[in-house]
Amino acid sequence: MEKVTGIKSVDFKITAVGHGVVNWNGPTALSHEGTNVDNHSLPKLRGYTNLTGSISEKGFKYKKDITDIDFKKTPLYISQNCIRHHLFRDQAFDLHYAADKNLTTVLASMTGLIRGYVVPSSQCKRTSPLMLEDFIDQLGNGNFEQMGRSGSKDGGKDDKGDDKKSNSFFSKTTFGDTEYISYGSISIEQLQFISLDKKFDRASMVIKDGEGEGIAETVRAFIQSLNSDLKPVVTFHENYVRKGTIFEEGEVGLLLDNDAIQALVEYTVGMVSELSIRQAKSYMYVDKVEIDYNDSSKMMRIKRDVSTVSEQAELDYAIYFYAK
Repeated sequence: MEKVTGIKSVDFKITAVGHGVVNWNGPTALSHEGTNVDNHSLPKLRGYTNLTGSISEKGFKYKKDITDIDFKKTPLYISQNCIRHHLFRDQAFDLHYAADKNLTTVLASMTGLIRGYVVPSSQCKRTSPLMLEDFIDQLGNGNFEQMGRSGSKDGGKDDKGDDKKSNSFFSKTTFGDTEYISYGSISIEQLQFISLDKKFDRASMVIKDGEGEGIAETVRAFIQSLNSDLKPVVTFHENYVRKGTIFEEGEVGLLLDNDAIQALVEYTVGMVSELSIRQAKSYMYVDKVEIDYNDSSKMMRIKRDVSTVSEQAELDYAIYFYAK
């Protein structure tokens, strides 16, 4: 059996900096000085629970105090869902209009090739080759902040004729300067092949006879627009087989060559390096991206042994499929 060789994934380490909380978790039930508090807003904290672990004789689960947070043990983080939304923000709402009749346009885009999609009506889908971890804060500059909102002296009456409260008090766990570390990876196997066949329930779109070559050219032209110095090739075939299979059952699909993969990898890493988020009166931006063209079987080796990292693509990308 032929062994798959070459660059199997492009892994990267991301360093980002910012100020404040850009990804809130919302109001959380806690306690303060023995009183239950329901109007305290918490950011997303990795590994945090609002329960102490103690249970009363009647089964009541005691809640933690508002200030009982160790920001080193339960650090602030930005979820990968939030990161992906902002990374593909330009096309964030386009998938609402995706349908079988326009999937060629969707496929020939960064959303179609990198982010991935699902069309519920036909179950056509493209699995994203891009994996991102949560962005974890390293500084732990969190603090408790009491706030108030004042209304008019005359709060008026509610529907029952009672006086309305004109003032309210609430609190937040806020942050100062932040510095995040995260990791990501682009799977070459998932990137290089686009299934156009429902045989294995992963068709990116359903095609008719004679449409394959035209779709391949549309995808190729889009990839070419990302880098005019490369010469990408996208090849259509009616029977692409995954290396190592027993029965050599293949699928109709498209296969991207080395230049096509390189163009998409470079553009995706560029998008990550230029990522910035400004929301909730806070901000974050990516400061540095370190890349590893990983030709080993050790997934995300950049996290564990930087001495093994290949910062340049010294080999061709691995080929997982062949036409039969």
